Amino acid sequence: MRAILLSIVLCACGGIQQPEPLSDAIRSYNDGVRWERFEIAAVHIPVRERSKFVDDADERSKDIKITDYDIVKVEPRGDKEARVTVKLSWYKESEGTVHETRAVQTWEKHGKGWLLVDESRVKGPEMPGLPEPLAVGETPTKPDKD
Repeated sequence: MRAILLSIVLCACGGIQQPEPLSDAIRSYNDGVRWERFEIAAVHIPVRERSKFVDDADERSKDIKITDYDIVKVEPRGDKEARVTVKLSWYKESEGTVHETRAVQTWEKHGKGWLLVDESRVKGPEMPGLPEPLAVGETPTKPDKD
């Protein structure tokens, strides 16, 4: 009887949502962008920006192709924020030249999941769709929180 009760309790616990590890969120987002599964990547974008993100990424994907990405560095900043450096290999179909660009992503923990709240180029050629870093004296604008 105890074994049955224990089995029921353990099965019920499987339905409880566990916190998403940062590494899983980073991979899910970047894989989604890499393989043009923008709806999957958008799960890691603040809710108010998701639709625009998918539309913009879909439009860019007609010419821009990401061939690979590497997570270069993950720098936790406490329990609720992290700075992630990603190296992207990409090309424009209209040109055919492969480029390598590094981006820095800012991730924040919201509830049990992680959201990408900022991303910009830090090294390498400009990449369409990847914002340029802020100029000195410019104030960053954070998206609305959910």
